[in-house]
Amino acid sequence: MTGEASVAASKAAVPAWLRRAVPDAQSLAGKNVEEVALIAGATIGALDAVVRRQERWAGAWRQRLALSAAAATAKQAGRIEDEAALRDAVLLTRPGDNVGPAGLFLLAWRRLASRPADDLLTEKNVAAVREDLGLTLNDEAVSDLADDLRRLAANTGTVETLVGAFAAAERYGFRRVLGAWLADVLLAQRLGWTHAIPLLGAEATLVVGTGRARRPGTAALAAGAETEADWAKSLLAAQARAALRAVDLFAELERGADRLLAVAPKLRAKAADVVVERLLSDDAIVASEQIAGMSDRGLRRLFDRLVELGAVRELSGRATFRIYGL
Repeated sequence: MTGEASVAASKAAVPAWLRRAVPDAQSLAGKNVEEVALIAGATIGALDAVVRRQERWAGAWRQRLALSAAAATAKQAGRIEDEAALRDAVLLTRPGDNVGPAGLFLLAWRRLASRPADDLLTEKNVAAVREDLGLTLNDEAVSDLADDLRRLAANTGTVETLVGAFAAAERYGFRRVLGAWLADVLLAQRLGWTHAIPLLGAEATLVVGTGRARRPGTAALAAGAETEADWAKSLLAAQARAALRAVDLFAELERGADRLLAVAPKLRAKAADVVVERLLSDDAIVASEQIAGMSDRGLRRLFDRLVELGAVRELSGRATFRIYGL
């Protein structure tokens, strides 16, 4: 299948009527919760079909979505780092070194995208992501939150689970960014996905706010939302928009992945197969990556060759400390 045909096939997974139906802020007020839930369910269905293809490059797709979510999180926290700066913060830092506050945001979303969905709501992972997001909570509260989320996942419907994830974050005084993270995990678990897909983190209007709720209840979570129904509609519409973006990014990355897989058998460099697998499983690779069986010079030459063949892109725009990805 050619790159253009591949993209057309992926976009066909979301019919034109559904794209038109996803509400924006202006049209949302005229719809009821049931209407918006139906639209959101249809978009999630299209996303589910993409996820279940289990492509070899799905890891790169999830990590690119994680980068977008981290950039939105950083912006709403008042930081200036964009996607390129966040990528640098993590990739150009040695393992174990401090990646900075914005870099920690990226680690939080990368955790969601890379670890098995069924393991993400353990106390250990909840505590770790809380630290990455710069939130404070004692061990007892972490345990209580994890218990609440497990009950939520087991005993509620889809809409209630989505709203309940944000309500749980609010109940413990967390920013809504954690609600977005938790909602994405709960969606993946409900649908039986192997890995969660970073969706709601890139919806900037959902992750604003830095402190505790001024009043209890889910209605307090949404700026300007007067009722719980309004908040549910806002969340469902955001989830629908995020699902469409994820499907479209899947189509975009599919072109590069197809080209990379087509040229991979022709690569003669040692450990080229390892490099290809890394490119398919992650957002990007730094040109100085330590890969067994390949010298720094050999790796640079391989990347030059892959760029020449149109199989990867150089993402930094720099002459040094270059970074490559689909």
